[in-house]
Amino acid sequence: MSAAAVTVRGLVKRFGPTTAVDGLDLELQAASVLALLGPNGAGKTTTVEICTGLRAADAGEVRVLGTNPKGAPDALRARIGVMPQGGGAYPGVRADEMLRLVAACSARPLDPRWLLDVLGLTGCARTPYKRMSGGQQQRLALACAVVGRPELVFLDEPTAGLDPQARRLVWELVGALRRDGVAVLLTTHLMEEAEALADDVVIVDNGRVVAHGSPAALTSTGPQQELRFRAKPGMDLTGLATALPPEYHAAEPIAGRYLVQGRIDPGVLSTITAWCAQQGALADDVQVARRSLEDVFLELTGRELRS
Repeated sequence: MSAAAVTVRGLVKRFGPTTAVDGLDLELQAASVLALLGPNGAGKTTTVEICTGLRAADAGEVRVLGTNPKGAPDALRARIGVMPQGGGAYPGVRADEMLRLVAACSARPLDPRWLLDVLGLTGCARTPYKRMSGGQQQRLALACAVVGRPELVFLDEPTAGLDPQARRLVWELVGALRRDGVAVLLTTHLMEEAEALADDVVIVDNGRVVAHGSPAALTSTGPQQELRFRAKPGMDLTGLATALPPEYHAAEPIAGRYLVQGRIDPGVLSTITAWCAQQGALADDVQVARRSLEDVFLELTGRELRS
């Protein structure tokens, strides 16, 4: 095993006949952010729970800060922070009480009052957890995860239910953690979040890794660019396919909305507008963009919703 903050090799976890995690590998280096992406039920939260010692693996090898996390030994708990889904606070506890309780378990915690202020929680410091808004509960859970100055933080859907201002605040805090040398493993359904924060991305589906790399590396595979435009629906794409080089792909995924994949330059744009003119149509709302992480995710995991 390497000296990485987290190393997982061949991880397997079953729940009865269901295999939630099926031979998963990942590695998180110090002072970096790894985003674990996947559809609902892909095994993300189960993987985090095993890495934090909340569940035992059925097979495979896991090392967290060089330690087997099984049973969450005290020496390891003192070095990590965890933000679980659902908050993890007592329903009747007040925000400042919960944060001071967690801070008291740490050798050199951050000042709880300062952290409450940074996360915009000073105004609800005396509010019972069950009466806080969902966004306030999320921010309190994040505060509890970082107040002990951990070397490694696990964030499970850290911005779920947050408004844009609070989401940006969390992103800034994650960036500050990385700059301070903290390793961060986060799960998220927000592709924009993964692209903004992660040094590495692991996409899982049905408990298996289907792609791994930096956001730039993952989005550089396949078509480099896309041109999207609107025009009258049902135009014959045969002429456009003939006019474009063979490596280009043209489609009408939604009626009246057209997509051309390939390297978009002025010559290609001229070809497309000329084809539209031949069809008696004008290309409207023309947009050129690189392939996004969301495109990669949907290609690898499918577009259908799952129960």
